[in-house]
Amino acid sequence: MRPLHRLHPTLASLALAAVLAATNARYDYHRDELYFRMLDPAWGYADQPPLTPLLAHAATALLGDSLWALRLPSLLCMVGVLWIAALITRELGGGKGAQALCAWGLAFAGVALAFGHTLATATVDLVVWTLVLLFAIRALLRDPKWWLAVGAATGVGLYNKHLVVLLLLALAVGLLVVGPRKALGSKWLWAGVAIALAVGSPNLVYQAVNGWPQLEMASAINETDGTENRILLVPFQFLLIGLFLVPVWIAGLWALLRKPEWRPLRALAVAYPVLLGVVLATGGQFYYSMGLVIAFYAAGCVPVAAWARSRGRRGVLLGAVALNTAVSAVVALPLIPVAEVGDTPIPDMNSTVPDQVGWQVYVEQVRDAAAGLPDDAVIITANYGEAGAIDRYGADLPPVYSGHNALHEYGPPPADAGTVLTVGLPLDRLAAHFTSCEAVAVLDNGVVDNEEQGETVAVCTGPVLPWDELWEEFQHYS
Repeated sequence: MRPLHRLHPTLASLALAAVLAATNARYDYHRDELYFRMLDPAWGYADQPPLTPLLAHAATALLGDSLWALRLPSLLCMVGVLWIAALITRELGGGKGAQALCAWGLAFAGVALAFGHTLATATVDLVVWTLVLLFAIRALLRDPKWWLAVGAATGVGLYNKHLVVLLLLALAVGLLVVGPRKALGSKWLWAGVAIALAVGSPNLVYQAVNGWPQLEMASAINETDGTENRILLVPFQFLLIGLFLVPVWIAGLWALLRKPEWRPLRALAVAYPVLLGVVLATGGQFYYSMGLVIAFYAAGCVPVAAWARSRGRRGVLLGAVALNTAVSAVVALPLIPVAEVGDTPIPDMNSTVPDQVGWQVYVEQVRDAAAGLPDDAVIITANYGEAGAIDRYGADLPPVYSGHNALHEYGPPPADAGTVLTVGLPLDRLAAHFTSCEAVAVLDNGVVDNEEQGETVAVCTGPVLPWDELWEEFQHYS
């Protein structure tokens, strides 16, 4: 095995960390981050396991309740992914040039850079998936005892998302189709399965005791976003790392299928279309395959670095990395001033941007609408982003509730709450639950079109049922 050349991964990590640290508070919270901040620590939630919200709470408890602190775990996760990818390149025989290409290309690449900028479950999942794949490669190439490490990483990953199970099932199909089939009968592999179940059992028990709410959540996502997700799935595979580096990860995918010394790893290449097929059928997000694509990129750095031995070819490769870095940085990072970003195509290219704009403006508009409400008034929002923004920026406002995902469990409002300021809820739906509802404001951030833009703020009075009965009508998943 080649030595790990630490210089380039170290320098690339420092550059990535510096860029993320300098830019991660330029806009505002992402709606998911506001949600994580609002959730109480628990073994699990209706829509997700507990790890990412716990990381958010830990970071803000240590460093203060700020956006910069909350996003520090995402910065560390992406540095971790960079090093794991470099280890995959080294594991497959890549020398100094291949490891340098892996580190610098991945440091400022596509969705990976976007995930490093915001704290999301997908950010943590990238660490889990790349680590599982590194250990699986070692198990297939070197020593089957590495399946124990695969099991341990999977068990931890179950506290973040259950999607890592799809990766392992896809890999199992790959082993069954192209081998080595004997790996499926390895006692070390099954011991790894036992470790994963043992480590992840508290979260699995939570889901079982609560009726597997994540299955309902997955069904809701498929119903609301499934068609769009299916349309975006294949085209966006070419944007995950970045368009200019697609040849590198395609080369890695091809080499895993064709390179004789990598024959034990062909199952990884077969796992990719299997995983895409499952995501297509279930209407999942296009980035669910990101961990595998990163592994293919790390593998592709080996043959591509060998190809780029001449000065001319090295120039082409360096140009591709530089162009990919420039485009990815503009699209994924908040480099354009927030007041001007709405006049660019960036919000359409990066869906996380609109979700980081306008929260404080919206809260000010809600504050104006709440002026003069009685002391027993409460606020009910349509989604967790609105609720989280009011919780963060509206300490002087009435208590906020939402029926969205896990926040439904934090209700109902007090029994004597006779006046409700609603945010984002349609008046025709509210009319069935109150004796009177009147629109008093329309949300407007003045910059971008997002989920809140143009939504109604209303004052409703006289709930027609006791809150412990009426609250069920506000529950929804998405």
